[in-house]
Amino acid sequence: MSEIAATTVHEAYAFACMRCGHGWEQAYEIEHHVDTSNNAFVVYKADGERVPSPLSTPTCTNCGGHVVRIMRAGRVSTVQHLLQNRRPDDDARDRDAEVVAATVAPAGEHHWHLADLLHPFHRK
Repeated sequence: MSEIAATTVHEAYAFACMRCGHGWEQAYEIEHHVDTSNNAFVVYKADGERVPSPLSTPTCTNCGGHVVRIMRAGRVSTVQHLLQNRRPDDDARDRDAEVVAATVAPAGEHHWHLADLLHPFHRK
């Protein structure tokens, strides 16, 4: 089948597995194509490899589960940024930041556990 590439857009998503609590982020190149019969279709690529749509049946990269929440990209980066810019005189925030810091991977890596990030918000 011959095809014509129409446009390519770049999107990134954050994912959280509701089964094991694993979280990750992934960037995608989304290619919009039209075949010779004038039918539109989309091809998703991650790291240069063709992958299934992350929006249809996402799969946890840790446990293989399919109950995965999809969120906007940057959730992990936002937490890391907040930890770097915190005020040391705010004791409550320091305690929460320490709990979150223990669960967030080093800068550049986007792996965290949802249950651990939510821990500061649990009622005591």
